[in-house]
Amino acid sequence: MSKPADAGSALTHFDNKGDAHMVNIAGKPLTHRKAVAGGRIQMQTHTLELIQNAQSAKGDVLGVARVAGIMAAKKTSELIPLCHPVMLTRVAIEFEVVHATATTPPAIQCLAIAETTGGTGVEMEALTAVQVTLLTIYDMCKAVDRGMVMTDVKLLEKHGGSSGTYLAGPTR
Repeated sequence: MSKPADAGSALTHFDNKGDAHMVNIAGKPLTHRKAVAGGRIQMQTHTLELIQNAQSAKGDVLGVARVAGIMAAKKTSELIPLCHPVMLTRVAIEFEVVHATATTPPAIQCLAIAETTGGTGVEMEALTAVQVTLLTIYDMCKAVDRGMVMTDVKLLEKHGGSSGTYLAGPTR
């Protein structure tokens, strides 16, 4: 069951004086936590065909992007100033090819799954993994398609911790 965000909740990364700080998680129980984030990169049909047929001049686009996303999840606390270093127990990157329709351009959909047993969640790790995965696809294909668009990056679900389960609703 998804819990809505409480509009009256205080932002946790600020103290009583309004100064930014890292949240103290010392007293939080170690629990299994999981987050799933998603996003997509839209491209020309020709670009998608190059990726699917392993004809990119830079090599296996999705293989390299998968490794980049996993590496990014592991480095999230180095990139986002107030994130805790998290001992990840799993990071997985999945892809789905989205073929063009009359209203939708061809794209690659990316899902990133991050898991840990710890005192804080892994939403930022999953979101960072998606972003870097999509950026890597862009980097590897920009020579043939500089008009690619990364879109719809969002947290899809999270499980564990005191706030329980969150499941994203339909896209706004």
